[in-house]
Amino acid sequence: MRNDRRVRRLVVDGAVWNWTVRQRVKPDYADCRLTLSFFPEPPEAPEAGARHRLSLVFAPGPDRIVSNSYFEAGTVVRLPDRSRLNLYEPGTARRLFDAAATALGVRELERDLEVDGWPYFAVVVSG
Repeated sequence: MRNDRRVRRLVVDGAVWNWTVRQRVKPDYADCRLTLSFFPEPPEAPEAGARHRLSLVFAPGPDRIVSNSYFEAGTVVRLPDRSRLNLYEPGTARRLFDAAATALGVRELERDLEVDGWPYFAVVVSG
């Protein structure tokens, strides 16, 4: 069986980032979330600094669907054009990271950032 909660590696311009996908399922679908998180590789020395995280949060809404049971795990869908991305695919994670990092000016994080992932979905799908 595949472990979808594992931490994966992504190399961007020589910097190593780890990424993971987490799904929060609640009884009320409106409270469900899919979160794609990126955090830099841990520093060699503990005193080198804290690790901060960039989290792209996908929540259901008008014309927006997050997988809960019907779609493949990690899938987010935009209606009415039915564009979809699977957050577990490394290429998708890389394109979302690039879109968010460019828009937010993030290459080194100074604090935890949790942002709506849907604007970056639109950039990835249209590009």
